[in-house]
Amino acid sequence: MSIELNHTIVWSSDRDATATFLTEILGLPEAPVYGPFRVVQVAGVSLDVGQATGEVHPQHYAFLVGDREFDEIFGRIRDQGLTWWADPMRTRRGEINHHDGGRGVYWESPDRHILEIITVPYGGAAATT
Repeated sequence: MSIELNHTIVWSSDRDATATFLTEILGLPEAPVYGPFRVVQVAGVSLDVGQATGEVHPQHYAFLVGDREFDEIFGRIRDQGLTWWADPMRTRRGEINHHDGGRGVYWESPDRHILEIITVPYGGAAATT
């Protein structure tokens, strides 16, 4: 059997608001409840959004998307008035990067998780969507 990432937990200060933020910005279906989590399904991997009992420590989540999806997601980022950067250190505000001949941007979730969309994986070929 091959090894695949099945799910990861995204801790949040507000489980429902975070799940809604993710599904709306990424253009995904509403996240159903599964036990204590809201499950955001992303191409075979689920982001299980859970309610943190203490401080939320920001993590980084990157999504490989096609050009059409990039345009749609980036449009929602702009429409919501979110700040975006071309780099994870957040020094190139309002820019898009073009690494490996693709496009990429970073923005923050309400709990300051660093979210990223890229059209070409690091050192790889363009997405097929």
